[in-house]
Amino acid sequence: MSHTGYTVIGTRSSRAFRVLWMLEELGLDFEHIAAPPQSEGVTAFNPAGKVPVLIDSGTPITDSTAILTYLADKHGRFTHPAGTLERARQDSLTQFLLDEFDAALWMAARHSFVLPEEMRMAGIKDSLKWEFERSQRVLMDRFSEGPFLMGREMTVPDIILTHCGNWALAAKFPITQHRLSEYLEMMRARPAFKRAIAR
Repeated sequence: MSHTGYTVIGTRSSRAFRVLWMLEELGLDFEHIAAPPQSEGVTAFNPAGKVPVLIDSGTPITDSTAILTYLADKHGRFTHPAGTLERARQDSLTQFLLDEFDAALWMAARHSFVLPEEMRMAGIKDSLKWEFERSQRVLMDRFSEGPFLMGREMTVPDIILTHCGNWALAAKFPITQHRLSEYLEMMRARPAFKRAIAR
């Protein structure tokens, strides 16, 4: 393992997991500081208090998707080259997953435990689950022949989709597409995924 000087800030139960998993897939050595959102260890680098934060050579990078894209581009893995049609398709899939999956799950989390109690609307979760089921059907049309989202190569959207799929199960959002369930099982079996979980 070569030491890269990367530090990841954020708990494994947050979107920081995506970054930990990517670094494990890349086989890179890194430091992990499991600081919760809004804590001093986070706000020192990201005034919004959100995790994850990746520190590379003293410079903080925020937002999990920005970090994944940076690492993939820098190390030339899990991504198609910038300026290619494949990269455009990859970025389109990434945005779709953030808009349709991540956003619904994050909204549900906010109305479950993030927002102050008087601001929460319990009823919103039913509509979010309905949207989540619909999004899964739409995703099936965008799935390649596999085994990964875009084909034979694992890319950034695979990390986001798997993280959202596991988050959905934890939040009791049903996975209704058999193909998605099988895909998530395959992804969870990856050694790098297991190493990231065990951190």
